[in-house]
Formats: sequence, structure tokens, C-alpha cells
Amino acid sequence: MVGQFQPKLPENMPYAKILLVNNVAGAEKVINELKRLYHRLPAAIIFRVGNGFETGLSQWAEYFTLLPAMKTVPFFLVTDKVTDRVRSLKKEFPFVDDVITRGMLNDISGKIEFVAKFKNMQEVQPARQTPVLPVSAQKSKWKGNLLKRTFDIVASACLLLIASPVMLLIAIAIKLESKGNVFYASPRAGKNYKIFKFYKFRTMVADADKQLSKLQHLNQYSGDGKGAVFYKVSNDPRVTRLGSFLRNTSLDEIPQLFNVLKGDMSLVGNRPLPLYEAATLTTDEWAERFIAPAGITGLWQISKRGKKEMSAEERIELDINYAHRNSFAYDMWLIMNTPKALIQKDNV
Repeated sequence: MVGQFQPKLPENMPYAKILLVNNVAGAEKVINELKRLYHRLPAAIIFRVGNGFETGLSQWAEYFTLLPAMKTVPFFLVTDKVTDRVRSLKKEFPFVDDVITRGMLNDISGKIEFVAKFKNMQEVQPARQTPVLPVSAQKSKWKGNLLKRTFDIVASACLLLIASPVMLLIAIAIKLESKGNVFYASPRAGKNYKIFKFYKFRTMVADADKQLSKLQHLNQYSGDGKGAVFYKVSNDPRVTRLGSFLRNTSLDEIPQLFNVLKGDMSLVGNRPLPLYEAATLTTDEWAERFIAPAGITGLWQISKRGKKEMSAEERIELDINYAHRNSFAYDMWLIMNTPKALIQKDNV
């Protein structure tokens, strides 16, 4: 079936035509009509996972090779159930930006806008990129990445094993203090804007997200709403008593070791951002922070964490600084300097 799908869009986002397809030939006809009649490409292509879909993906790969301009269009796989096999297709077919379920279709506009900005940014930046590294430097970088990933797996697995009794006690304490889940999970944007489910121990009341709009005047990051947006409240009233202790000792972040083990994050990197924050950092000037892996600790944490005078611009500069300097040796230095930053100076 080839057809158009109208997602739920925010008021400030123009009408977007989404191509929902399971037939490459039919999709090509619709795309040609869009270009002929309206001189535009679809806002996104959503390809259904079904019988013969892998053959279809091969056909899409050939299509994008013949028409490179189409590579800027966000491409998603939609399925009833996200399996390991479906996830692996993202590696086999690099043009696949993400795998979604049918239940996500009505709220996909933010993801489409996000991916479109990033892909267009990549298209206009090649001339600004640094020259290709010599073979020796490429090998060195590859070894560094392998060493970093190996260290992440071994260290996170060991830390989870050691911390398991503490995690059990924290889980019991959270359940005894207030109603709600033990863990807080939310979508975050990491390296190259990859979106994943981010885990922490719950430190706020159960309906904290619904109260966010009421506390905007307490945000320690000042701004006019036109640039980068970060949200952090000093002495946030939504934080529980136990949650305050967990935050000040960084114990709430222990579950992120699961993210490291899965490969969503690294032990060291730039903090993965909530989608509403990441969506404001898609300009050429700021998007460089996303070339670094997402991490539990990093340059920002050890140099600025818990200080009220931090500006959004300062935080971004620190993230970009790390993105350009990151290496396994630098990561080890940051890890060595992390313990003194674990005890915050301010309740934020």
C-alpha cells in the first residue's frame, strides 16, 4: 500500500506529507508526482515491515544510490514489534534512521523534524570538514574506539554487579517513600542525535513531567526561548526527600550503567539531552556537540556541575570542546577527576 499519512503536528510546524509505503515502485511514482507538481520531496518515508521487506530495503538502497538528493528525507521502518532482527537492519541499511511501532505514528512529527534537520546539516557541511585522516591516524582512532567500548562493557558490567545490593536498597526505599515506578525512563538524544530510552532512579513525584510548565520561572538557565534551551531548577519542589539525597550523591544515575552496557552511552561523553532540549541545538554552531558519544560523566560534569552561574552557551562550549578532544586517554583523565564532582555544591 502506498498512501499519505498526516501525523499530529505542533501548531508551529507546517503541514507535512508523510509517505507511508510497503511498495517501492508505488512510492517512486508518488515522489515523482510530488516533485513534478509541487517541486518538493516528502517530509519523510515510512516503510512497513512485512513479507519481503528486506528485498524492498535493497530496492530502496538502489533507489537512493541513483537519487542521492533523496538521502536527506527521513526514513523509518514501522513494525508491530521491534525485534533484534529489525534493529540490525539499521546497520545493514544506513539510510534507515530509526525503527518505530505503529503506536508512535501519531506523535512522530518531532522525530521527523529532528532527523530532517540533522540530515540536511550533514549535507551542507562536507566542505567544512577536516581532511581525511591518514591511514595511521585512522587505525589509531579505530583502536581508541575499540578500547573505549571494551572498557565501557567491562567496567559497566563490574559496576552493576558491585552496585546491585545498593540498587536493591534504593528501589525499596523509593517504593516506600512515594507511589510510582522505581525507575524513570525517558527518550534522550545521544551521538548523532540517536534517540534511546534513558534510565535513572526516580527522584521526583510521579507526575513531575506534567508540572514542568508551572516551574519555568525557576529555570536557572536564562533565555528568551529563541536559542538553546536547557532546564534545571535549584531546589526543585518536585524532588522527593530521598530523591534529593540520590541526586546530591549521584546514586540516581547508577541505572545508566545499563545504557552503557547496551551501547546507547559511554562512561564518558556529553550528557544525552531530552528531545525538547536537543531540538534547539541543530544549528551548525551547536550541533557539533552531538559528534561525541553520550556519557554518564564528562567535561561539563567535572568543571561546572552544580554551579548556578552556568549559562547554556557555556555548557554547549564545554560539550563541543570535549567532542573535538575526546580520546581514550582523555576519558581516563576525566574519570579520575569525576569523584570530586559527585558531591554537588548546590541542590540542582
